[in-house]
Amino acid sequence: MRVFEHKHIQLDELSTETIGGKRHYVTPEGKLPSITSVLSVLSIDGIKAWRARVGEKEANKISTRAARRGTNVHQMCEDYINNELNKDKFLPHEIESFVPLQKELDKSIGLVYAQEVPLYSTYLGVAGRVDLIAEWDGRLSIVDFKTSRKVKKKEWISGYFQQGAAYAVMFEERTGIPVDKIVIAMTVDGESDASVFVEKRDNWVSTLQETIELYKDRYGIPRS
Repeated sequence: MRVFEHKHIQLDELSTETIGGKRHYVTPEGKLPSITSVLSVLSIDGIKAWRARVGEKEANKISTRAARRGTNVHQMCEDYINNELNKDKFLPHEIESFVPLQKELDKSIGLVYAQEVPLYSTYLGVAGRVDLIAEWDGRLSIVDFKTSRKVKKKEWISGYFQQGAAYAVMFEERTGIPVDKIVIAMTVDGESDASVFVEKRDNWVSTLQETIELYKDRYGIPRS
């Protein structure tokens, strides 16, 4: 098992509140919507159509199972990078999902700057909790872990890149440390290798800003 080195960037914890059914972070600059809530505007219509197609009972069953697995796979990634993973706490199918990510972490992760820390941006007007900020193949990166039931194409995951771009802007705003690389590391059911997608932050900031405005329009929030 690898031992990961940590830099330990100090960032203040933020509390959260639910406002209008959406998670908000309480920051020194006010209450800001979570980036996941903002980006949900991109998929809300598709999710509604899927739930209608498969039925509420089946949709709830699938969503609950996926959420539980996603949470536990994320926890394994966090514990592993913190050099304290105990696989005995997790179910076999969750460990199976983690192993492809573990291979990528062993191969690509260098110095670790932060894990599961809250961030916010007054420039973007959003906040969130990032999975990982670390060197990936030698370059400081935003790393986001995803679980999926099927293999995804890069053009299907623009929301993930927007999320990564948001975290990069937030981190630079809070620390003064620029991060220009986004890594999406995805474990897929039945696949022995993870899907790894890499993008540049600046390719996605303008698209992210358009999505933020779309979110405001949909929920009647005044534009800045």
